[in-house]
Amino acid sequence: MRIAGLTDRRISLNVLDDADIRKIHAATVQVLEEVGVRFPLPKALDLFEAHGARVDRGTGIVRIPGRVLEQALATAPPAWTLAALDPDLDLPLDGRSTYLGTDGCGVEIIDAVTGERRRSTLQDVADVARVADALDGIGFHWTALSAQDCPADTRSLHEILAIWNVSRKHLQTETIVNEREARAAVEMAAAVAGGRDQLRRRPILSLTQCTISPLAHDRGSLEAGLVAAEAGLPIGYMTMASCASTGPSTVAGSLVVGNAEVLSALALMQMAAPGCPVYYAAAQTTMDLRTGAYTGGGPEDHLFAAATSVLSDFYKVPLSMGAFATGAKEPDWQCALDNALAAFAAAVNGADMLLGAGLLHGSRILAYEMLVMDAEIWSVVRHLCRGIEVNDETLALAAIRDVGPGGNFLAHRHTKTHMRDLWLPQILDRRPFSVWAEKRDGARQWALEKARTILRDHRPEPLAEPLQRELKRIIERAAVTRAA
Repeated sequence: MRIAGLTDRRISLNVLDDADIRKIHAATVQVLEEVGVRFPLPKALDLFEAHGARVDRGTGIVRIPGRVLEQALATAPPAWTLAALDPDLDLPLDGRSTYLGTDGCGVEIIDAVTGERRRSTLQDVADVARVADALDGIGFHWTALSAQDCPADTRSLHEILAIWNVSRKHLQTETIVNEREARAAVEMAAAVAGGRDQLRRRPILSLTQCTISPLAHDRGSLEAGLVAAEAGLPIGYMTMASCASTGPSTVAGSLVVGNAEVLSALALMQMAAPGCPVYYAAAQTTMDLRTGAYTGGGPEDHLFAAATSVLSDFYKVPLSMGAFATGAKEPDWQCALDNALAAFAAAVNGADMLLGAGLLHGSRILAYEMLVMDAEIWSVVRHLCRGIEVNDETLALAAIRDVGPGGNFLAHRHTKTHMRDLWLPQILDRRPFSVWAEKRDGARQWALEKARTILRDHRPEPLAEPLQRELKRIIERAAVTRAA
């Protein structure tokens, strides 16, 4: 398999000019210096204080001078690779490439056989990963669902083992949220990679943590991030600041709040482990003004996607962007609108990782047909972002002369050479109306059937039995540590 990523982007969407970026950066620095961010972890306070930040031990609020922030971020590497168990599936984050992944922590699934909406299980985690493994549009995994039939204190570890057992693609997770889990996950990843040194050279696991908007962090997430940074695993912090609730009602203001949260965490990681791979992560939206709920779609989301891509480039770190976070309850026109526009807005401006394939209702419910349909949306976005290549060959003057007025290009050698450059749908319906009218089926049914076929036939080779036993022992030891 070859991952279908976007590596030859030719177009861009200018939502922020250089002056806008400088204003957002200046406002962010002002917030960090004057308002500060809460870090409820003594080790974090010690690191900040040692590097020249002003620390209030009573409140846990850290005020970070601009020079301290810039010195810390200067050690972050601008490019690195999401390593896969199969090196042929590695994903270089080089500032020129974009890849699509699943999303995290869905709690329900629409059963592929019965159509029932039910709570997710560990078997669902593995099954969804198998379908994602078979789709070339899916470049990497997030732990897409919560294994709610596993003990809560080791659930995240069971989930990553289930995914490694069915796929050789890179695994990124947001469910490792405390130091105990992080140390066990690092130990597991090292066992799979062949040792800690090999893991540092080829990090097959990356961790995402969420900030607490506005302007705060979770203790466990900070502890987990520091463990990852120490081990050389890529670590990102995701803001989900929402306009009019956990962020100002303006997009620019919420960008400042989210920017301060993410940059403060990335600076801490660099202070602890200079040069460790870090990434900017974001899934910002707006509060629904009628209900107060998370929206998961709308023009502000698309502006956030485009703007955050530009900001992460300004700070020279890769970006993981929640782009397929539709609020739709089923695979319908709303989810297609949400996901297509958000994916385009993020990809066209250079987001490195896009998240969310397969999830509905604000990342709560997974539908197999949605996973396949999102891969199709991604193929359209990839093709669009490549723009139009203009050169002697693509201008086709020789072919135009050969065919002449009233001719046809179908049999010309130029057509044979370039016809496969044209986009072809896998599940979009281009049949004659009469054929559709007779069958009355379409993309949703075809996508579900494709997912069912993968579930039936795609059986990747699992990890070797001795390695599986070792990973399970690590999980058991983590459970004992929790109990103690």
